[in-house]
Amino acid sequence: MPSKAWSRHKWPPQFPLDVLWMPRSAMRPVESDAPSDCILVVGVSRPKIAAAFLTVALLSLFLTFHILYDSAVYSLRAAAVVNGPGPAPPPDLLLDVPSNPVPLQPSSPVPPPLPSSKAHFPRTSRQLPQAIIIGVRKCGTRALLEMLFLHPQIQKAAGEVHFFDRDENFEKGFEWYRKKMPYSFKGQVTIEKSPSYFVTPEVPERIYSMNSSVRLLLIVREPVTRAISDYAQLRSHAATASSPIQTNSVQLNNHTFINSYSVQQQQQQQQQQRSFEELVLRPDGSINESYRPIAISIYHMHMYRWLEVFNRRQILVVNGDQLIDDPVPQLKRIESFLRLEPHIGRHNFYFNRTKGFYCMRNDTEEKCLRESKGRRHPRVNPMVVGKLRKFFNAHNQRFYELVGEDLGWPEE
Repeated sequence: MPSKAWSRHKWPPQFPLDVLWMPRSAMRPVESDAPSDCILVVGVSRPKIAAAFLTVALLSLFLTFHILYDSAVYSLRAAAVVNGPGPAPPPDLLLDVPSNPVPLQPSSPVPPPLPSSKAHFPRTSRQLPQAIIIGVRKCGTRALLEMLFLHPQIQKAAGEVHFFDRDENFEKGFEWYRKKMPYSFKGQVTIEKSPSYFVTPEVPERIYSMNSSVRLLLIVREPVTRAISDYAQLRSHAATASSPIQTNSVQLNNHTFINSYSVQQQQQQQQQQRSFEELVLRPDGSINESYRPIAISIYHMHMYRWLEVFNRRQILVVNGDQLIDDPVPQLKRIESFLRLEPHIGRHNFYFNRTKGFYCMRNDTEEKCLRESKGRRHPRVNPMVVGKLRKFFNAHNQRFYELVGEDLGWPEE
């Protein structure tokens, strides 16, 4: 090869590649059908860095093709099953549906739920929920929602929407509410949960105005256990927010007005520093029914409002105590209630001895509820527990009569 001055591209000194442009005449002739004026020669001056670049490029290429392949397979599978007709619901589960309801879709096999609500396929859309977990607080609403999400026909809203129990949200309208729902395929059931729905007076009529044929899930636990759990959470939150509170005051006409919200915060923190026994018993020894954890546990007082609006067959009472001890039987009842194909079984659960409750798993991953779930309860005087159970006994009997089921809670 004749010696000639070659043109060298000026790269930064740390770059691992040398690029030379050589005139065609500087090279020995070779057989080629494509004439060229110059030849590009690339040399590697730093092999390790070049190998790293090549590895990253190959990995990026592999991941790109893997994602495209999975998306194509998922889309083809979705199109195949969605176009097929699903079985008709059992006649004994049919309800009287008024005009223009938002229907509960009949069951049909669908692909597993999407891993992210940000990505969706053309055949998916956001739907108003056909089923709602309305409560009760501290009875396992989050665990129930996550367990139901194991079913491929269930899509769940992220977080608690609080649409029906907060005026500022309800005034935004059903379109705002619909946009809070996940994307779902035709045949899937969209579900959301907000535990405070059960105890908020306006909620039953508001839900009925959205969909008079909606299915409602009410999970309850033994009332004393629920009240103690409620107290433990309130006390935990008060301890978390126990940092000094700045009290804003305003001086007007020689009078000082203190920010009422700050005063309310201080009062709540002071109240939660008291023991459970001090809060549930009045000085004369009677039960303090106005204490919120006690008031929420008087289930029949709230259930009346729901039965004034909805047919009893639209409400399924889930035993939260049994859901903790053995989730599968309760979930089978819910599958039937929501007209879903049987799918969830014992293979979806394993007992975590460290946490002390069941965790979930599917074909690809395992999941446990976060640390705040299953919070350890404070020790309560057994005499106070017995007194509370006697107090709740009459209230529980009224609740049993309303729902037509004896949950077997202890009477003393």
